[in-house]
Amino acid sequence: MLQPPFTLASNNKDENSYCKTPMPSAPSLRELARTLGLSHTTVSEALRNNPRVRDETKQKVLKAAAEAGYTRNPLAGALMSEIRRSRAGTFRGVIAIIDSDGISKRAPSASRYHREMIQGASDRAKELGFMAETFVGQRDISTTRLNSILQSRGIRGLLLLPVHDDPDFSHLDWPHYAGVYADYIIESPPLHSVCSDHYRSLIGAMNRLRSLGYRRPGLVLQQHNDERLLNRWEAAFRAYVDHHSDCTYLPPLIVPEIARDKFVTWFKKTRPDVVLCHRPEVIPWMEECGAEIPRTHGFCCLNVMTNNTPCSGLDLQPYLLGARGVELVIAQIFRNEYGIPAIPSTTTIPARWIDGPTLPTTPINTITTGSVSAPAAV
Repeated sequence: MLQPPFTLASNNKDENSYCKTPMPSAPSLRELARTLGLSHTTVSEALRNNPRVRDETKQKVLKAAAEAGYTRNPLAGALMSEIRRSRAGTFRGVIAIIDSDGISKRAPSASRYHREMIQGASDRAKELGFMAETFVGQRDISTTRLNSILQSRGIRGLLLLPVHDDPDFSHLDWPHYAGVYADYIIESPPLHSVCSDHYRSLIGAMNRLRSLGYRRPGLVLQQHNDERLLNRWEAAFRAYVDHHSDCTYLPPLIVPEIARDKFVTWFKKTRPDVVLCHRPEVIPWMEECGAEIPRTHGFCCLNVMTNNTPCSGLDLQPYLLGARGVELVIAQIFRNEYGIPAIPSTTTIPARWIDGPTLPTTPINTITTGSVSAPAAV
């Protein structure tokens, strides 16, 4: 049972009276500095894990602080940072945006998504008194070199942009950094992350399609895009159809690469009335099969920010994801939380719906999928 900061004492005259025995207060930072024979600046920087403080001094300060019961007040630290920033007029802190893949390793369709994310991160960093600087991955820059650049610049906050393959940033000197990964999951190392709420977003899209009258939705995914999200797109699709008896379940097309022949075969066999897919390239293939979009069939893009074709569908809001990612990094800096977190967390943001020319604007009564002809032989 937690004890109050005083002890109860019986009194012969009044059993309900008590006396308070104050607990010894923790020393202030200046008192701790005097005890150690150090400047209060050195003690403050040691408690904030500043790499400029020698490890021997840092351990000495941390040990003395723990024994004396001293704990740093993050609100006071943030307040002092704001005061110093106001006096100086401009805060010189830098947040590094690490674009490991770079343009050369990224599909052209993803460039717009990453640009929006970088812009959101940069704008929000500026609003919070920081400057964001993008570091693009290059084959001739080693992890050791990147560490050296970041530490020589005094950069301690990192926002890691999504990478195509399994992300691995384990070789960075993480005791020096506070980091956030801007995608669903990272295990090397396990960091806090911020990403779209893919499950909730697909449920919202399915609700929209159902309200328009579609009852035979078909899901088409590139296998890698769903596996890296632990199959959240497919899980939401299956759950939605299972819980809506007026919808017909059609086996999704989930393949390593989305190709015309596989799509046409699946489309002819399942006869969906609306297709959900990241790739608008499937629209001409639907039309080859006799579909007239949006008169007889619909198309819903699962990420309108990764293509230049006007579509109805989901905006996963990369600008907001970048902004929220920077907020999380800066919050860690203010709380003096550096290194790999003991329990990483994931912050999710739902997508917003975008109206476009691939779906009707008003509900339709019937969609005749049986009249769609087979594709011509090629």
